Amino acid sequence: METRIIKVTDKGQISIPTELRKFIGINTGDELIVIRDGETICLKKVKKDDFKDLLKHSEKAVNKLWNNKEDEIWDTV
Repeated sequence: METRIIKVTDKGQISIPTELRKFIGINTGDELIVIRDGETICLKKVKKDDFKDLLKHSEKAVNKLWNNKEDEIWDTV
């Protein structure tokens, strides 16, 4: 585990040290997940597989809502 002290700007921004960005493979434009646990904040680089299960379940939920015969009444309005 590596520990660094960084400062927060007046806009709430932080800079991730270059060595950490290189080690994790964080590049310009990459997305990070911010996880809060009490007073602890964790940053994790987003990978496609991170949301594979969530996507599968959300597609089921959306299909259930959109393929609902009762909602077809809105097509006539």
